[in-house]
Amino acid sequence: MRQVSDNELKNRLTFDNPWWEEGNGVDPEVDNYPRRMYFEPFLELVTQRDVKRAVVLMGPRRVGKTVMIQHTVQALIDLETPPENIFYVSIDNPLYTALDLEKILMMFQEIHSHPRRSKGLYVFFDEIQYRKEWEIHLKTLVDSYPGINFVASGSAAAALKLKSRESGAGRFTDFLLPPLTFAEFLRFRDVEDELFDVDNYKNSGTKDIGRLNQEFMDYINYGGFPEAIFSSSVRGDLRRFVGNDIIDKVLLRDLPSLYGIQDTQELNQLFSVLTYNTGNEVSLEGLSKASGVAKNTLKKYLDYLEAAFLIQRIHRVDQNAKRFKRITTFKVYLTNPSLRAALFGMIDQNDEAMGGLVETAVIAQFAHSGLIDFVHYARWREGEVDLVGILSSGEIWFATEIKWSDKALNDRGKISSLLNFAEKNGLEKARVLCRSAFEVKVYDGVKVLFYPVADYAYFLGRLSEAELQDGINPRTYEPYQFPPD
Repeated sequence: MRQVSDNELKNRLTFDNPWWEEGNGVDPEVDNYPRRMYFEPFLELVTQRDVKRAVVLMGPRRVGKTVMIQHTVQALIDLETPPENIFYVSIDNPLYTALDLEKILMMFQEIHSHPRRSKGLYVFFDEIQYRKEWEIHLKTLVDSYPGINFVASGSAAAALKLKSRESGAGRFTDFLLPPLTFAEFLRFRDVEDELFDVDNYKNSGTKDIGRLNQEFMDYINYGGFPEAIFSSSVRGDLRRFVGNDIIDKVLLRDLPSLYGIQDTQELNQLFSVLTYNTGNEVSLEGLSKASGVAKNTLKKYLDYLEAAFLIQRIHRVDQNAKRFKRITTFKVYLTNPSLRAALFGMIDQNDEAMGGLVETAVIAQFAHSGLIDFVHYARWREGEVDLVGILSSGEIWFATEIKWSDKALNDRGKISSLLNFAEKNGLEKARVLCRSAFEVKVYDGVKVLFYPVADYAYFLGRLSEAELQDGINPRTYEPYQFPPD
């Protein structure tokens, strides 16, 4: 049987690296896409020469990892890196199935007559999780070729993170790319300046809450997926372009192959239940009945889905903000609120699902930073508070209720649980995220800030962006500031 020749493989590699031809760069359409707020810190890691580590870019599907790599390639060219020193290859191409990573690297070197020990090269391995024992091979390359900067990316983030830490100790730097923040969405839509005083966002609200809420609605429906912002075709059939891809490639292929899951239908059913009920409190017993998955299996599936950045679990505390010794209930949120529309269709502002999706959108902003590790919800026999921030010291940092209406502004009964929680724990301030109201009221000594939830979501996104610009890894810091009360 005929085999693909080395020359044919090299021709394909040349085709996938158009900047090797004089005067070319990356695809102009891709180059014109806005940069993610994560781009500059990612580029800084990629270009480091003093630390010999491969950068492992992780994240869920369809959030722009390959586009950010292409933007990085163009930035390197703009920084006067010789284009022939930059190599990109997508490992999931069937042409490369029989080739190990070093063989692919050597083909690149042969194409441009690079010496085996050459320096100043950049090598990008996209979708690397499909290569068996990739972490061992990549570590070997890092050790063997100290003059080359290696970058690997992949969507099966759970396995990437696990394996990069197990086998790449001291050789890999993990970099997480989450879905778009609401602030990024507005920037990509080119409406941020129209809705906010961008340079003074901490001290001013939106200029137009009605329009901001419509943008927030669009963000919930499709804004977590960059391609949907720029393509009316994708927006018009989100399930086909995005939903089926998530199901086919993540639930039916990536996770089953990585974890040895035999019954993919079970996993699919569980994720459907979680997606439809995002933001709701659940129990293992209830989930088992709704999905048909046994409780022991259910625990593993939840771990897999969370490790793959598809869901985020938030744990319950009592009226005194104390964790329960035995966890029986918890809340599950999609890390990307648009996943619900991708699977079940878009909704409008009056849909009954909006309550859970608005909460999900807020949690999605927290998930861009280390703040998420301090977020809980409180529930006791007489009441519940949607979000409670508790620092490592046990100090209550904030208490927040989320309402997709403004009725609570004139109905104390709708925030009685929040007020009871504040009184019980000696809090002087609390927050109600609502649809459009911006007002401060005092109830029995507790100052309550009513604040538009869309405005707040924008603030959280900008907060994470500011941390990135200050050189702080937003996944690792102890929180020290929050929207002003």
